[in-house]
Amino acid sequence: MAATRSALACAGRAANEAVSFVVFMVLDVVEVLLCVVYKVADYMLEGAWRPCYCSSSSASAASAAAASGKIVVSERGGSKVVSMLSSTKLHLEDISDTLYTRPSVLAGVTRSPSSRRGGVRAPPAASATTLTVHSTIVQMLRGKIGVDGEDKQHRPYPSPRWSDCHCANCNPADTSRLFVHVEGPPDGAATEEDVLFIHGFISSSGFWTETVLPNVSPEARARRRLFAVDLLGFGRSPKPADSLYTLREHVEMIERSVIERYGVKSFHIVAHSLGSILALALAVKYPAAVRSLTLVAPPYFPVPRGVVGTQYVLKAVAPRRVWPAIAFGASVACWYEHLSRTVSIVLCKHHRLWELAFRVFTLYRVRTYLMDGFFCHTHIASWHTLHNIICGSAGKIDKCLEIVRDQLTCDVTVYHGRDDELLPVQCSYAVKSKIPRARVKVIDGKDHVTIVVRRQKELAVELEEIWNRQR
Repeated sequence: MAATRSALACAGRAANEAVSFVVFMVLDVVEVLLCVVYKVADYMLEGAWRPCYCSSSSASAASAAAASGKIVVSERGGSKVVSMLSSTKLHLEDISDTLYTRPSVLAGVTRSPSSRRGGVRAPPAASATTLTVHSTIVQMLRGKIGVDGEDKQHRPYPSPRWSDCHCANCNPADTSRLFVHVEGPPDGAATEEDVLFIHGFISSSGFWTETVLPNVSPEARARRRLFAVDLLGFGRSPKPADSLYTLREHVEMIERSVIERYGVKSFHIVAHSLGSILALALAVKYPAAVRSLTLVAPPYFPVPRGVVGTQYVLKAVAPRRVWPAIAFGASVACWYEHLSRTVSIVLCKHHRLWELAFRVFTLYRVRTYLMDGFFCHTHIASWHTLHNIICGSAGKIDKCLEIVRDQLTCDVTVYHGRDDELLPVQCSYAVKSKIPRARVKVIDGKDHVTIVVRRQKELAVELEEIWNRQR
């Protein structure tokens, strides 16, 4: 019997790989066609040829600077920086190479077996005097600051773009700060500390405000303010079309919108999935202020030595398989810039129609907060956030975890659903290997979403116990 099950499992894996190879070969061709379609559509509807990451071209930073006196390139303390005459500064290490280095299925097959198993081998160190920037990034920066205003290639992006939703929720009037849901003591009394909830990828503050927050006890609310944010580019927060949605940008917007605006001095962080990366970055930046870290399904993949970390994480998160379904969705979102834009147009641009159809279909008996989060974002926001934070943080998470381990004394708790098909349980155990004091709680029968959504009452009780331990 065991031999039969093993044989069936092997046959299933082989079938999955064979079907996946054919499907993603077809998607590679579709991606090329869509690239042409969107080039023409953008030109017709926005009056400009918009750059994309399909080409592997790069421009030297020196030539970028020469092309415009408003773009300045420098290297400070080992950090490569592209600056504009405005106050904006782009640190090149914040940009993931997975944005523009995504080999096709056929190219992946022709590589060496070791490269296919473990990712792209790390190239030799580049010359310190050579600094290159992908041409698409240079063109986006030139459009952002209005270089060559008559040049149809560098006109600023309209916001929202033609392919984005134009409703008021998706385009807030205040574009300088994030949308923040705040709950404080009912009597307005002063609080001892605060709690910051950070959602994951293509989600919103509703992931917390409709689940955990209503189950926080009055005793806990009497001593704390509860903050739940919509991250930059998601939910009811601003969605700038010219942003690269780097880790630095996300963290700075949280600082401006919550920590500085509300005078937060001491706080706990509860974060899900992608939000765990932002939580670690905030903990490193505010080591004396963070009282506890609760990470739910953190996307941490330790990278083997000698392998390009960004490419390794890309293949781990998006293995280009048709099954399980969540892996197929992640693969389309990660590997195909134009195909994922098409999905965004169908779902996000028309999210109000989909939400109405769902309500009617369910006779208004099912709440749609998960749909609100899933649909309310732009393609530019999801594409850059996915690559620059999840893939681009491959090396940064290690450093953050080491700082939390060595320099912070806060409580660290990690939750993971045993049935999570997107991020394996090993991600959480890897966090514990870096931070031995971290407590890992694996919940049977729960996946990437139901680790919170279907156990919100239990999680609220457990969170209060964590917060009270730090008093």
